[in-house]
Order: sequence, then C-alpha cells, then structure tokens
Amino acid sequence: MLWYVVKLVLLLPALAGLIWGSLWLTRKVQGQVNARGGARAARLVETTLLAPGLRLVVIEFHGRQILVGAGKGGLVRLAEAPAPAAFPVIEDNL
Repeated sequence: MLWYVVKLVLLLPALAGLIWGSLWLTRKVQGQVNARGGARAARLVETTLLAPGLRLVVIEFHGRQILVGAGKGGLVRLAEAPAPAAFPVIEDNL
C-alpha cells in the first residue's frame, strides 16, 4: 500500500507536467507556423448569427468580400463584392 502511494505522489505531478508541457509546446509551434506564413490570403471580417446553427459570414479574400451562409448543411456563397479600400472611421461625440 505504501508503494502505491509513493508511486502516485511521484507520477501524478510528472503526468501533470507532461500535459502542461505538451500544451505549451503546441501553442508555441502553432504561433510559429502562423507567423512563418506571412500575410494571410483570407480574413474573417464579420459574422452574424441568424438562428441557432445558421449564420452569415463575410470573408475577405484577395481583395474581394464574399458573403457566405454557414449552416448545418455546409457553406453557401451568397454574394461577392470588391473589398472597400478602408473602413470609414466613426467618431464618437462624448
């Protein structure tokens, strides 16, 4: 019984350390992969939830904005337009 408690006290922190280390390494490697790719071709501009399981998504891809409907059945391209040069700045009069 004493041997079981000693193994538990030694191996449980080792297991927790391995889990924490693998999560840390995954996050670090994932950040390097994203940074190495440079500029992304696709960018999520906006999402709007219409109903449970149904949403509208605006994606900017190579200078075009694409309106996509996302639901349980998959993705459907609804419309496409040129991306604006810059979004207008709205000033708050506080």
